Amino acid sequence: MLTVAEKKLTKATYPVEGMSCASCASSIESMLRTREGVQEASVNFAGKTVQVTYAPNAVSPVQLRQTVQEIGFDILIEEKTQEELEEREVAALASLKRRTLVAGVLALPVFVLGMFFHDTFTWGNWAMLLLTAPILLWAGQRFFRGAWAQAKYFRANMDTLVALSTGIAFAFSVFNTIYPQFFLSRGLMPHVYYEAVAVIIAFILLGKYLEENAKNRSSAAIKKLMGLQPKTVRVLRGETELEIRIEEVQLGDSVVLLPGERVPVDGEVVAGTTYVDESMLSGEPLPVQKKAGDMLYAGTINQKGSLQLKALKTGGETMLAHIIKMVQEAQGSKAPVQKLVDKIAGVFVPVVLAIALLTFAAWMFFGGEAYLTEALLSMISVLVIACPCALGLATPTAIMVGVGRGAEQGILIKDAESLEHAHKVNAVILDKTGTITQGKPSVTDVVWADETVDQERLEMLFFSMEAQSEHPIAQAVYTFYKEQGQKVRQPDYFSSLTGLGVEADFGGKRYFSGNEKLLREQHIQLPEHLLQAARQLQEDAKTVIFFADEQHALAVFAVSDPVKPTAAAGIKAMQEAGLEVHMLTGDNIQTAEAVARQVGIKQYQAELLPGDKAGFVKQLQAEGKVVAMVGDGINDAQALANADVSIAMGQGTDVAMDVAGITLMRSDLMQVANAVKLSRATVQTIHQNLFWAFFYNVICIPVAAGLLFPFTGFLLSPMIAGAAMALSSVSVVGNSLRLRAKQL
Repeated sequence: MLTVAEKKLTKATYPVEGMSCASCASSIESMLRTREGVQEASVNFAGKTVQVTYAPNAVSPVQLRQTVQEIGFDILIEEKTQEELEEREVAALASLKRRTLVAGVLALPVFVLGMFFHDTFTWGNWAMLLLTAPILLWAGQRFFRGAWAQAKYFRANMDTLVALSTGIAFAFSVFNTIYPQFFLSRGLMPHVYYEAVAVIIAFILLGKYLEENAKNRSSAAIKKLMGLQPKTVRVLRGETELEIRIEEVQLGDSVVLLPGERVPVDGEVVAGTTYVDESMLSGEPLPVQKKAGDMLYAGTINQKGSLQLKALKTGGETMLAHIIKMVQEAQGSKAPVQKLVDKIAGVFVPVVLAIALLTFAAWMFFGGEAYLTEALLSMISVLVIACPCALGLATPTAIMVGVGRGAEQGILIKDAESLEHAHKVNAVILDKTGTITQGKPSVTDVVWADETVDQERLEMLFFSMEAQSEHPIAQAVYTFYKEQGQKVRQPDYFSSLTGLGVEADFGGKRYFSGNEKLLREQHIQLPEHLLQAARQLQEDAKTVIFFADEQHALAVFAVSDPVKPTAAAGIKAMQEAGLEVHMLTGDNIQTAEAVARQVGIKQYQAELLPGDKAGFVKQLQAEGKVVAMVGDGINDAQALANADVSIAMGQGTDVAMDVAGITLMRSDLMQVANAVKLSRATVQTIHQNLFWAFFYNVICIPVAAGLLFPFTGFLLSPMIAGAAMALSSVSVVGNSLRLRAKQL
């Protein structure tokens, strides 16, 4: 039982070496889970990683590694850079390629001798023995090492199947080569199966090589993200400019950035002006102007000018690092369907061993004259063809490619469960502010009572008055004009009129800014055409502010939170995808109605509190709907947590993104439909993979056992079985890789 101190858990992800099938992954998981202090262990076979949640006071990474090594595998607990990990992958792939080539070159003459010169068994058998021995003992030694490591703990995996099938065939052949008289004296031919051993190992190694190559391509998205961060950076230390490794940058360092370089850290511009390509974060192709005080993010590209920036976040704290971590964890997580597959894979090998023994016994009992030959061949074929590799690769390869494809499109998926659930979504709830609208109220219209007045001077006075007010609408006006470079004039007198607006004196003349009621109370003339313009603006869900001097209304200003340019198209794409779209807002009913009309939403509710939004999610769920909630603020967090699939806009609050299972980096509603399409395509690929993996085993195992022999005389060759097993794994990975070209 864990103590209070031990309950402080750590989650770590380690690269795994030596896995060859889904049963390997299952063995690693079960061994780690039995270790005291380990709460959870999840192996991603396709990604070659294990994610372990453990109590550091109860078990150490070294002990975790020892546990895995006991069953013939290894985990890398030392901190490795991406370059080091890639070097190890390249070295391992090169070693596998050498063994595959040697096995293939030696297997060819063995195959020719065994198939066409089998009658010359005296010298031919010895030649095949000499050629097959290095294939078995060197090229195929990994299978025997793995099988022995598993056998010590009464476990079995793919290595067990390969080692048993080829080992038995080789041992039987060696016996008949050395002592052929044993069978000759009994009137039987001393058959040898060196060609089966050689070709099986060559085919399996070829399949593993192609599989590893394809799996490496499935993780291309994460490698591309990691490649966005430069390896070295220039910093100013005192008056000296130094070029140092990215890992050596410290918080507060002054980083020098030249045109064309990638930003190495998250930081604030302290000197210089430039345009930065932020498409890797926002998806927007146009560069963004950056000046002193603006934020820059690691991985973006400086295009024009030279800059100095103050390092505020480095290493694993940058936004790019968080994105990479999220993608890695998502690719390593398991979809709900994978848990069932893991259970099947865990018992699959023992079941196959039992079927192989039954096959051997049945042939020995019911076989004809060559009963021993048929029994041996059928048992070997069953052992070889039943490898659960395709089953183990079906789900994780599709998840890896799907999550990677999403990351490339700016759709960050937190876990495989969110990706799988999204395909079932049939109702989408959209928050209004910041989701459908830009979330930044600004001045959208100015209507002047008299076009001949000095508009520039009067606009400056209006801005100066609003700059003194603390009202949210006034703040929107102030922000808008400040961005336009408008100057502020300090009023001689200023007063806030609660519920009405503000008044101020400039050079002895009084001005008013506020609602219609303020002007009525001050007996200020309101031209009819100005009133009509104000009414029209209000019907368009805009807040109007009247501006006047002591006698006349001068202008009406409209403030609105503009709808995002792609909102209507995004909502239409959702509806075309068969999704029922709802809009919820805390705003008034007039604004909600106008926005809904503008973007094409028929179902909406207004004046809601955060709890009301969460209640509406539950209401739709009670009606049998699978609900996705899309939001960006703290007030959306409760509804996001209650939804079946939660989607946060990337420019929203950290709380919303922490709760959400999917984050849209572009804050573009088109991405909601794209996320659902990606989920549907990924789940369809998983189902295709699982169908063919199960279909393959269901059909091939009985055929390998000799089910067709009584009716057709057909008996599956172990060599063909080896080729079919290799092809099944490669086909599953290849099918998953098709997602990379999927148009969203």
